Amino acid sequence: MNIRDFIREARGRLAAVYPGEEAAAIVSRLCRDLCGISPQKHILEPLWELSEAPLKALETALDRLEDGEPLQYVLGWEEFCGHRFRVSPAVLIPRPETEELVRHICAAASGIPHPTVLDLCTGSGCIAWSLAALLAARVTAVDISADALALASAQDIPCPQDAGVRFLERDVLQPGSLDDLGTFDILVSNPPYVRESEKAAMRANVLDHEPALALFVPDSDPLRFYWAIARIAASHLTPGGLGMVEINEALEDEPELINKDAYANWIMKVELSDASELDNLMDATAYDAFCKE
Repeated sequence: MNIRDFIREARGRLAAVYPGEEAAAIVSRLCRDLCGISPQKHILEPLWELSEAPLKALETALDRLEDGEPLQYVLGWEEFCGHRFRVSPAVLIPRPETEELVRHICAAASGIPHPTVLDLCTGSGCIAWSLAALLAARVTAVDISADALALASAQDIPCPQDAGVRFLERDVLQPGSLDDLGTFDILVSNPPYVRESEKAAMRANVLDHEPALALFVPDSDPLRFYWAIARIAASHLTPGGLGMVEINEALEDEPELINKDAYANWIMKVELSDASELDNLMDATAYDAFCKE
C-alpha cells in the first residue's frame, strides 16, 4: 500500500471517532512519530510504498485509535515542555494548559536559586520533572496511585546538577499524610477537578481510557482537593512561598455549566506573605482562595 492510500483509508476509519481535521492531524502524527514518515513525504511522494513492517505497525495502531484509544497512549508518549514523557492509562495525558502552568511558575520563581517544590497529584510527573529541569529545582512529587508513581519515576528527563525529583505515595486528602515533609518554596498541583455531572460533555476517548481517579470529583464536593491543598500549603509553604494550581473553568463563574471543552482550565495563583495568610483565605469562598493575584 502506498502512503497516499493509507492516509486516505486511515482518515476514513477515524472519521467516526474524530472530526475531519483532527483525524487528519492524528494520522499525520501517527505516520511521523511511529514510522518517521514526514508530512512532506505525503505530498512529494504520495505513491511511496510502505514496506511490510511499518505498514503492520501503522495498521495495529490504527485499530487502537479506531477503538477510541488516545493517540498518546498508542504512541506511548507525549511531548511536554520540550521533553518526551512516557504515558499510559495509569496517568492523564499531559496537556498544553499545564505547560502554561509550568511557564507561570518558572516566570514567578526565576530569582530563586534551586527552589524546593512540592507537586501534589503528580500523575505522569510532567510538572515535577519540568520544574526540576527548567528551574534546577529539587522536587518532591506525591500521588495516591502506585502505578502512576512507577511510570513517573521512570521518566528519562535530564536535570541540572543537584536538581531532581523524589516520588512518594501519599493521599493528599488524608490529613497528616505529609506531616513528615518539610517546607517548600513552591507548591503546585493539577488535581482532579472535573465534576461527575460533566461526564456527559466529555469525549468517550477520555472517559473510556484516561484514569477516573485523576479526573473526577463528586458534585457535592467539587473543591475537595483545593481545600486539602490549602491546608497543606499552610503547613508546608515557606514564608513568601508561591502556590499555583489548575482549576475547572466551570467552577469560576458558572458552576452549574460546562462548555464543550472539559479541559478549558484557568491558571489560579495564590501568593502568601506568610503561612498565616492562608488561614484568612480559607475563610473566604473557594473561588477567592484560589484566584488571588
